Amino acid sequence: MFHGDSFFWTPLIATAAFIATNIDDLFILMLFFSQTNHSFTQQDIVAGQYLGFSTLVILSLAGFFGSYIVPQNWIGLLGLAPIAIGVYRFMKRGQNQDPEINLNAKPNFLTNRFLNPKIYGVALVTIANGADNIGIYTPLFAESSLARLLVILCVFMLLVGVWCFIGHWLTHRQTIARLLSRYGDFIVPLVLIAFGIYILIKNDTLGLIGLFRI
Repeated sequence: MFHGDSFFWTPLIATAAFIATNIDDLFILMLFFSQTNHSFTQQDIVAGQYLGFSTLVILSLAGFFGSYIVPQNWIGLLGLAPIAIGVYRFMKRGQNQDPEINLNAKPNFLTNRFLNPKIYGVALVTIANGADNIGIYTPLFAESSLARLLVILCVFMLLVGVWCFIGHWLTHRQTIARLLSRYGDFIVPLVLIAFGIYILIKNDTLGLIGLFRI
């Protein structure tokens, strides 16, 4: 794919690969941004998205460097994460999930950010939908020189931020915002559950059930 003067096309190829593998993530991001509160902030979503996407890139690089690639059906097991999150949100719908804020407490950045389980929840949803990413990124990386690989990674990381911005922007469109405000507590859990089931089916993960039969 990359020969001669094709280095010029590397950013365009990286952009096309990113868009092709992250269209569905945009909708999930929009739903996440519609559910922000004091305990689940916009920063948590962005951090979780970067963490999840970076994990997918690292797994793809593992294949590039010749170690191993996680089997697609095992990646599909992560579909259980959005199902669990969706079930939890469905059970808690209508309840005030904002914690009481202690204005006298000193902020603890480590606890509130790096140890916030909701960041990892967003990351798991991103990883769970990442079989396509790994399947496309690994050969893309393998065909690249080190210089081109660095360009691709820079484009990817830039586009993660763009994706977060677009997802946040969509939640502030009047029609979408009104719909999510009125029905978000019901729509989001169902979408997450359906999304998790879709991931299990898409990755043929249900076939792994046979591994646990006695």
